[in-house]
Amino acid sequence: MDRPAAAAAVAAAVAAAGCEGGGGPNPGPAGGRRPPRAAGGATAGSRQPSVETLDSPTGSHVEWCKQLIAATISSQISGSVTSENVSRDYKVFRRPDIRNIHKARQRLALRDGNKLAQMEEAPLFPGESIKAIVKDVMYICPFMGAVSGTLTVTDFKLYFKNVERDPHFILDVPLGVISRVEKIGAQSHGDNSCGIEIVCKDMRNLRLAYKQEEQSKLGIFENLNKHAFPLSNGQALFAFSYKEKFSINGWKVYDPVSEYKRQGLPNESWKISKINNNYEFCDTYPAVIVVPTSVKDDDLSKVAAFRAKGRVPVLSWIHPESQATITRCSQPLVGPNDKRCKEDEKYLQTIMDANAQSHKLIIFDARQNSVADTNKTKGGGYESESVYPNAELVFLEIHNIHVMRESLRKLKEIVYPSIDEARWLSNVDGTHWLEYIRMLLAGAVRIADKIESGKTSVVVHCSDGWDRTAQLTSLAMLMLDSYYRTIKGFEILIEKEWISFGHRFALRVGHGNDNHADADRSPIFLQFIDCVWQMTRQFPSAFEFNELFLITILDHLYSCLFGTFLCNCEQQRFKEDIYAKTVSLWSYINSQLDEFSNPFFVNYENHVLYPVASLSHLELWVNYYVRWNPRMRPQGSVLCIPVLGGSSRTPTQMLFAGSRTDEVHKVSCVPVLGPSSYKLFYLEVWGWGSPSPCFHIEVVERHVEIVSGLWCIDPDGPTVEAGAPLKKGEFAPPRHTFSL
Repeated sequence: MDRPAAAAAVAAAVAAAGCEGGGGPNPGPAGGRRPPRAAGGATAGSRQPSVETLDSPTGSHVEWCKQLIAATISSQISGSVTSENVSRDYKVFRRPDIRNIHKARQRLALRDGNKLAQMEEAPLFPGESIKAIVKDVMYICPFMGAVSGTLTVTDFKLYFKNVERDPHFILDVPLGVISRVEKIGAQSHGDNSCGIEIVCKDMRNLRLAYKQEEQSKLGIFENLNKHAFPLSNGQALFAFSYKEKFSINGWKVYDPVSEYKRQGLPNESWKISKINNNYEFCDTYPAVIVVPTSVKDDDLSKVAAFRAKGRVPVLSWIHPESQATITRCSQPLVGPNDKRCKEDEKYLQTIMDANAQSHKLIIFDARQNSVADTNKTKGGGYESESVYPNAELVFLEIHNIHVMRESLRKLKEIVYPSIDEARWLSNVDGTHWLEYIRMLLAGAVRIADKIESGKTSVVVHCSDGWDRTAQLTSLAMLMLDSYYRTIKGFEILIEKEWISFGHRFALRVGHGNDNHADADRSPIFLQFIDCVWQMTRQFPSAFEFNELFLITILDHLYSCLFGTFLCNCEQQRFKEDIYAKTVSLWSYINSQLDEFSNPFFVNYENHVLYPVASLSHLELWVNYYVRWNPRMRPQGSVLCIPVLGGSSRTPTQMLFAGSRTDEVHKVSCVPVLGPSSYKLFYLEVWGWGSPSPCFHIEVVERHVEIVSGLWCIDPDGPTVEAGAPLKKGEFAPPRHTFSL
């Protein structure tokens, strides 16, 4: 389709949808418009017309047409699409109010004769207010040159818009994602003599230029600094002002007692302790912890005195059959004089004795051996096998937070704004990012294997037990327990192993703090999510959530829109009244699960996943790290089919939704498949008929070759029209194991 034909199709689609007010294609969060606002952020006009939403047939049709238009245009001019619009097309930064865009207010603005103001103004969240509006600002885009438009600064976001382009150029950046703001010279842009460089935490940098008098009058730089770093300026984070209401309360997702009961706890060997009920025992641990039944509180206090930050070994997960456990803690305070603690030695022996299947305890120290020795000279240390006779100490040689921070800095340099195609692979290798991902996955696989195959209990720690420890325990639990591979289970995993057990989110991310050079900042949680994404690539049908789910979590790790990742520990969250004064990210996600669900998910319980922790099986997560570069994005689907209720599904999602049946070993209908769809369809549907469900992509490819030979089909050949439905027992490929 040439561009004139595409334009004609667009016009026809708009006419058919009954769209009012024009405004151009504008997919994603910025699609909404609001009427002009008076000083102080009050909405002009007193009339409040009814709001048309996607829950109505008209609203869903209009939204579908907008998506179709945007996708059609982007497919025609993909080489010149801006990086910001790329993020919107792929819903990379999801706006919770996207389904409540006020179309009625567009008509109100048009009737009031304020079309231009209506088109330029930023859509606002409930509780959000405008702090500055500056016209004739120039965004210096690294991909398409200088773009002139209107800049709006609110207490939540930076919003830049050019309404002269078609489609409209929109830059929508949450202030929480900003790492630092610096003044720069902009003499090369005529009258725009002032400039600002904005360095972001999500792999992009922004440059803006504007007139000197605008800076003097409105204080653009000062407003950005004030609201991007509220804690440094004596203000609260925007999450405390955000007033969106959702149908589901995400704060109720995780209940520690219920989660431990799901694991079969308490039992004769393990009890739920209330020793930390007031956070006096350990201020960085949750109020609810699980410890050995036979251990008295006095002995537990002595163990706490021998462990860094008082973080004693506590249970994270127990195997439902062997009773082998994963316990987590901090390093022992051995010191240079090899200090001992009999209560600590007895405590670890009790953990081992709770598992009757093994007479050994494996201690996984995440640190490098040399670093652990250095810590010993500073009062820390590790467990000596001569002092803990039934324990085996294993160093996983994972680098510290400072090395990881430097690795991410190097990665950012090679992915934004330009990419050296000739040296791409060597540049990625030079960052060592994938090597560190490999080390984390390899360590977690060793832990999971000791639990599952060795039936041996393990203790995991690093220095303080809140960074690498959380990475390893949560990844191992994800491999061992299929429940954590569901959407709700994964949310609980994050709440439990990361949030409640005191990962220092505020320090590692730097929420609202202008000290961008803080040595405590590090991409620890980002690495964990990257590891999860690597697992979804190797086991595509084993996870209920999709890639958008993971990216959304990372985006709101920085955004400060929700309270989920604020503060450093559970005690601080209660002190700041996070659970009452902010909204949970899970409220937003669980209110629209279809958006974040993997349509190919098959929930096989009690299957352990062992990902291949080899660089040859790992890849850079381009859809996250390089998403702001439009030249690196693949061409997307042009069509999105609307369904009742306002949601939309791609043809692939519709295909699989219609092919599933109540009986998991039977397929009710098989569509006509193209070469690329055939393998995928077999992977997700015909695989249900196998007596041994296989998740690994390479195993599935072998299955495809087998069934192709039996049916005399070339998987890469012409389309295939399948015959009668396949029932259980009619085809049974050879059994394969999960261990590769």
